[in-house]
Amino acid sequence: MNAIALAHVTKEYAGGVRALDDVSLTVERGTFLAVMGPSGSGKSTLMHCAAGLDSPTSGSIRVDGREIGGLDETRRTELRRDRVGFVFQSYNLIPSLSVEDNITLPLRLAGRAPDQDWLRTLVGRVGLAGRLAHRPAELSGGQQQRAAVVRALAARPAVVFADEPTGALDLRSAHEVLDLLRDLVDELRQTVVMVTHDPAAAARAHRALVMADGRVVEELAKPAADDLAARLVTLGEG
Repeated sequence: MNAIALAHVTKEYAGGVRALDDVSLTVERGTFLAVMGPSGSGKSTLMHCAAGLDSPTSGSIRVDGREIGGLDETRRTELRRDRVGFVFQSYNLIPSLSVEDNITLPLRLAGRAPDQDWLRTLVGRVGLAGRLAHRPAELSGGQQQRAAVVRALAARPAVVFADEPTGALDLRSAHEVLDLLRDLVDELRQTVVMVTHDPAAAARAHRALVMADGRVVEELAKPAADDLAARLVTLGEG
């Protein structure tokens, strides 16, 4: 079973603006997919629809084998809570809470007890074992993003969506977070879908999609940063 499967997905907004135009793709479990494209290409809309944050105008979207297109907002919220993790550019940590409380907050809000063994594995893997009692402001940007990654994985989701996860980080911290995401896929068989404008970031993925005008125009296995950058320049000139 695939973690994500889209079939002929279209998304239209008011005025006939078509953000997604007959998009079909699958994301296998335990893989790392990067989605790239110029501004307005549809990559963020693709993520929002695939993650259940928005509804497509037409087409089928399955997350962990479950069709989400016809779900009402309550059931979509439950699916996002249980089967989907999110990592955002701005970390979205609550300043007044400790790192540990930030990590476990979504589970506690859902009335679920954290799996302490799993959390210890994750916290140790990202190097935050000695930082759980700290507040976010006491951590570097890279450490805050690693805490956000653990929060996204705490419920053992079927897929993690990362939206420009290195956009607010310095180069060294960005490399560390990208290494972490790739290792989580390779070692823990997590599934990650990352939206990024950065060819170097996308080159860490197993596979990269390039989007333009709401369509997938190219798919690259084992993408190279230079190839992705050249493709984006070509699209920009077009």
